[in-house]
Amino acid sequence: MRPTARLLVLALASFVVSAVAMALGEGARAIAPWLWLPLMGALGADLALSLGRPVSLAATAPDEVFTGQTVTLMLTPSHRPPGLTARFDWPEGLSGPADARLDQGPSTAVPMTGRRRGKWTVEALWLSWTSRLGLIEFVPRLALDLTIAAVPDIRPVQSGAIDVKVRSTLFGVKENFARGEGSEFHQLRDFMQGMDTRSIDWKHSARHLQLVAKEMRAERNHHVIVALDNGYLMRAEVGGLPKIDHAVNAALVTAWAAGVGGDLVGLYAYDERPRLFVPPEPGRLAFARLRARTAELSYRGVETNHTLAMASLVARTPRRSLVIVFSDFVDATSAELMVENMAAIARRHVLVFVAIRDPAVERLATAEPGDVDAMATAVAAGGLMAERRLVMEKLSRLGIVVIDAAPGQVSARVVSTYLDLKAREAA
Repeated sequence: MRPTARLLVLALASFVVSAVAMALGEGARAIAPWLWLPLMGALGADLALSLGRPVSLAATAPDEVFTGQTVTLMLTPSHRPPGLTARFDWPEGLSGPADARLDQGPSTAVPMTGRRRGKWTVEALWLSWTSRLGLIEFVPRLALDLTIAAVPDIRPVQSGAIDVKVRSTLFGVKENFARGEGSEFHQLRDFMQGMDTRSIDWKHSARHLQLVAKEMRAERNHHVIVALDNGYLMRAEVGGLPKIDHAVNAALVTAWAAGVGGDLVGLYAYDERPRLFVPPEPGRLAFARLRARTAELSYRGVETNHTLAMASLVARTPRRSLVIVFSDFVDATSAELMVENMAAIARRHVLVFVAIRDPAVERLATAEPGDVDAMATAVAAGGLMAERRLVMEKLSRLGIVVIDAAPGQVSARVVSTYLDLKAREAA
């Protein structure tokens, strides 16, 4: 309990009146203590009216929340005294409002957003309400012990959007492209006017006494390795999430797309040294395993050793594979060593380099400066963007496919690139 502003004002008024009475002389001094009786009586009555029953609270929330997703925490108080408010102490991986009013209805929905992967516990919250006469504020601490797991976002997979995109590209409207320029035999079919004469199988045509053509399709069972740089640069927050979480979400979407496309998917995570390697596996089994391993991937605050990481990856993947590297850099100077190691791995594998750009830097570079400080900020931001473009161009000249996308576009860009490479059988 603690006094409210009303009680403090009344106590100050009683003190002032008592002080004046004490200053008036012996007769008034005798009644000065009695001037506090009304306030004490009101305080006692307020306590008697307000201490009838304590407020308890029932809290319900989903067991899991996707990173970047907002879910609802439902709070239901046993009763609702006027002005009932809850104040939250959110853990690092969750965020929400600082406080919420609980006296507006039987239950109150509080929005809660996942910000970091891991298991997070909302241990307690503070309730606050005033007494019947408004002289006292009750502030009990209620234990919740509500554990919520923040996991990688797989909503694009659950919605079926990735299945539709992959199947329509490889087996639907664009199937002719994948088959016509593929290297894997699919079937024989009657030769029709307009078909490429080079597809005619002369031996089978002679056997069947009619022209028969070979139908080819894109080869399946490629190896796709998703490599995640988990160094300190990937902890930088863009679009409400660390870059590593955007990378993990895009990696899982790509893993699902590759599984639907008939390829084998593996995972590689590294920082100052290799941390995790999951060999390529087919289908949904690979996706479930990758989802579990990425959910356990911790946040690291160390500098990435690209030399050791890429050398280890080359040693672990003797077969030519499609390697998708999610990484980042600060400037052209710090990226030199990274570029050298990317060039080394690109000589053996098909390499896709994925970086997540910060929209805030673009806004600073393109904003109209209002003063000298804003102009200096715009020039610095423009310089960073120019250096970033130079590094991306250098990677492209080395034969590396480069994706530099905003946070909300990473997954779609990576999946589209994968489908394009698969259709061209680049891996």
